[in-house]
Amino acid sequence: MSVKENLLAINETIPDNVTLVAVSKTKPISAIQEAYDQGQRIFGENRVQEMTDKWDKMPKDIEWHMIGHLQRNKVKYMAEFVSLVHGVDSPRLLAEINKQAEKHNRTISCLLQVHIAEEDTKFGFNEEELLELVHTDSFKAHKNVKVKGLMGMATFTDDMDQVRREFKGLKSLYTKLKDQYTDFDVLSMGMSGDYQIAIEEGSTMVRIGSSIFGSRN
Repeated sequence: MSVKENLLAINETIPDNVTLVAVSKTKPISAIQEAYDQGQRIFGENRVQEMTDKWDKMPKDIEWHMIGHLQRNKVKYMAEFVSLVHGVDSPRLLAEINKQAEKHNRTISCLLQVHIAEEDTKFGFNEEELLELVHTDSFKAHKNVKVKGLMGMATFTDDMDQVRREFKGLKSLYTKLKDQYTDFDVLSMGMSGDYQIAIEEGSTMVRIGSSIFGSRN
């Protein structure tokens, strides 16, 4: 099936209140253009250099989301245009995004990444660290970042009961924080293999790549 047909099929399974991020990492401009022509405007990349190259070449009404692990020394290259950073996993990274956003006189939206998987390879805060961070003076002092919610990735497993438990836990934490922070309106969880469970458990944003663009090179 073509990118267009895949996108149509995926959109039929996603409710109106859930945002679709088309994960275009490693995919050529031609594939992104096909999705764009079908009306998709939000794309996710995991490498800053690749995202910057694509931003240069593609229409400027696209929202580019940084979905991969982000190093602080790379923030400056995307601060001019990035719409949402999904994976803020340390106070120092948040501070750097704030600093670079200020240089461009803009506010960058961010999500705090929570470690919900049973794998050691995933980045993110645990619940205790997260609650500690949001109550610090430095967190409240950042004027050029807007923390919009949370992001988490479930364990890569065939055990969908485990995946559901992990999503439930993240939703519970999100609800707890949403009561305190009016800006919180994004819960980013769910990818090609588990996005329907994520939506059932309260996700407001899903990141789908291979189901739209085919398997990665």
